[in-house]
Amino acid sequence: MRAWRALRRAAASSSSSSSSSFPAEGKPRRRAWGTSLSPLERVRRLLPPEEAAAVARCAAAPPPQAPREEEEKEEEEAAAAPRQALVEAAAPRSGPFRSGELALAEMRRKHNAPLKLLCRLAAEAVLSSPSGVLPHRDIIGQLPGQVLRTSGGARLLLRRPSLDEYVLLMPRGPTIAYPKDVSALLMMMDIHPGDTVLETGSGSGAMSLFLSRAVGSKGRVLSYEIRDDHHNLAKKNYRHWRSAWEIGHMDEWPDNVEFILKDISTAAADMKSVILDAVVLDMLNPQCALPVVHPSLKQGGVCAVYLANITQVIDLLDRIRSWKLHFLCERIIEVTHRSWSVLPAKLKHCKSSQVVEIQENIEEPPQNDYEEIHVQDQAVLKESKYNESLSDAAEANHSVPYIARPSHWQEAHSAFLIKLRKFRPLLS
Repeated sequence: MRAWRALRRAAASSSSSSSSSFPAEGKPRRRAWGTSLSPLERVRRLLPPEEAAAVARCAAAPPPQAPREEEEKEEEEAAAAPRQALVEAAAPRSGPFRSGELALAEMRRKHNAPLKLLCRLAAEAVLSSPSGVLPHRDIIGQLPGQVLRTSGGARLLLRRPSLDEYVLLMPRGPTIAYPKDVSALLMMMDIHPGDTVLETGSGSGAMSLFLSRAVGSKGRVLSYEIRDDHHNLAKKNYRHWRSAWEIGHMDEWPDNVEFILKDISTAAADMKSVILDAVVLDMLNPQCALPVVHPSLKQGGVCAVYLANITQVIDLLDRIRSWKLHFLCERIIEVTHRSWSVLPAKLKHCKSSQVVEIQENIEEPPQNDYEEIHVQDQAVLKESKYNESLSDAAEANHSVPYIARPSHWQEAHSAFLIKLRKFRPLLS
């Protein structure tokens, strides 16, 4: 109580000594800062100096960014990084042709017979075709997809060859494994990057190139060949593709194929130190290689066999049964492709009836209006002097009739693909 009274007396004495605090009427005057200051400023003035300074710093600091906005920003940056990497990786491939890389020229001859010419670009060389020549210096510096004319006026579509086009046009000795069969073999073996694969029968190097791409830079391909000329040709075709790839692309083609000049039936000692993820046999008598590769093939691994006729297939299965090799024959397939011709047609108003014909070749001279035209299945649009009118229905719908039928020329090459899987027999 004494403290409370002393506090009241001190307050009374201070208020009486300050004449500016009250007006003449004796009523207290409202302080100006009490109405003009913000609530935060009022609280800050009531706090000690240290705490007031901390409150001022917090008020002056910018508001923190919402966590959701930061997450969205990080997600956008993470999504943009792969796209940028893809653009940078694709930039050299979409660039102009350079000296030393491969170029593919495609032209259409009479009756739409396609002609593809593969060349390695050099400034002093020329590209020869049945319809004239085209200097390589006119190709170098052009972007793929350009159409250029030869000295004879023929049009050539220039582009970079794909791997399947390269193996079909590269120099070859023995018959190659065709891309339609190679794709099925790769699916059979289920090859992954980093695998070790054995190939018997290098041939011209077609299968080796596809296997090299499938196993990647961390994988390995062992390619055995018994003939010296085939061995050298396969290595040459492989080197040519790798060197051309390095010029036109940012990354290098993996140097992961080891070409070995040796009979696989005598390589049992070499196989002891190797663990194989898959095996592909492209040779005349693949049954001779099965006892050699069987111990090195991992349990459950696939051995794919490429054979030309069904008689060889029967002989292979008979040897597996008689030798009691632990291989299970899962599939025997024949891969066939059927090419089709789907082309726009034009309606001719003849004297007797309306004839639908395929608009044929670009280079072929126009025919008579009333002459029946016999066309080949391989056909393209023809630039003609005459323009026959379409039927009323076609004109009303602004459409052009089409003709679709199997092409007269088909890929007649056929082969049998056998999928053998290594298994472990039951213990008796």
